[in-house]
Amino acid sequence: MAKTRVVVVDDSALVRSLLTEIINRQPDMECIGSASDPFAAREMIRNLNPDVITLDVEMPRMDGIDFLSKLMRLRPMPVVMVSTLTERGAEVTLRALELGAVDFVAKPKIGVADGLKQLADEITEKVRTASKARVSKPHVPASGAAGAAAPARPAAQAIGRLSTEKLIFIGASTGGTEATKEVLMSLPPDSPGVVITQHMPPGFTKSYANRLDGLCKIRVKEATDGERVLPGHAYIAPGGFHLSVERSGANYIARVTDGEPVNRHKPSVEVLFESAARVVGQNALGIMLTGMGADGARAMRTMKDAGSYNVCQDEATCVVFGMPREAIAHGAANEVLPLGKIAQHVIDRLRSTSGLSTNRV
Repeated sequence: MAKTRVVVVDDSALVRSLLTEIINRQPDMECIGSASDPFAAREMIRNLNPDVITLDVEMPRMDGIDFLSKLMRLRPMPVVMVSTLTERGAEVTLRALELGAVDFVAKPKIGVADGLKQLADEITEKVRTASKARVSKPHVPASGAAGAAAPARPAAQAIGRLSTEKLIFIGASTGGTEATKEVLMSLPPDSPGVVITQHMPPGFTKSYANRLDGLCKIRVKEATDGERVLPGHAYIAPGGFHLSVERSGANYIARVTDGEPVNRHKPSVEVLFESAARVVGQNALGIMLTGMGADGARAMRTMKDAGSYNVCQDEATCVVFGMPREAIAHGAANEVLPLGKIAQHVIDRLRSTSGLSTNRV
């Protein structure tokens, strides 16, 4: 079996050495080169043609974001970002995902050597996933600061007279930050409440929610335990905590809990979707977006058995088709659709089940 060929780009000689060692310990991958800055990396990529690169964010001469922007325009390829776990690091990492990076690893601010060794499994798993990812040129502006304005799109049609019993549930992993953004940006202000589990580590979900809140017609926030789930709002599971929903009288409330990982994830889509089946039943709409693995597939089938209506993203538009494929294999999907059609299909479904016309103006 051919090994996945990796180039490491980082200005720290220690980090380059550690990442090289971590990658070379894997039987299915090898580090074929390491570069201290983007200019050296550019020549190395041209000469060695790697399958994946790991890319530091903060480097001399040209930072990782500028390099990534140029790389994805000229030679799209799988990139795993290596970013420091800070608030600014979170913002920059989200910009990198917009530009087409497949995933990221958050390296510790202190104790980098020990920290990276502890992250060895995560790093190699993400490189392995990236090697299988579908990468294309990004559809965002190639330049501009983090949080650059998204292109204008037609206003989403109001749903109208919708039961407050309805809730939308979204599960996503690799590639999901951008896929979830596309769905949420297409929802009208009177959308049902949306509850989301996106596999992300602690320290990133608040910045992600704030970023989406500035782009969407609905309000978007990181979920807090015990708050009421309101129409026209989306709630994102905090990194490192599970998110589920419960009933409190006539209201749905968010439940944010600590606990063991489920399917090796925390937050886990399985936990969220299981609560959808148990608490919301036929008033739930489930959406499974791009991601590696099978988290949430069984629970999504349980949702369908409880009467929910479920949509899975199709293979052609997924960065990684793992989670939707597993959900489909479990018989959980009512529809399998391209990413760009999911939100409108859900809106049409809501309007039709509310007795409203789906004719769009």
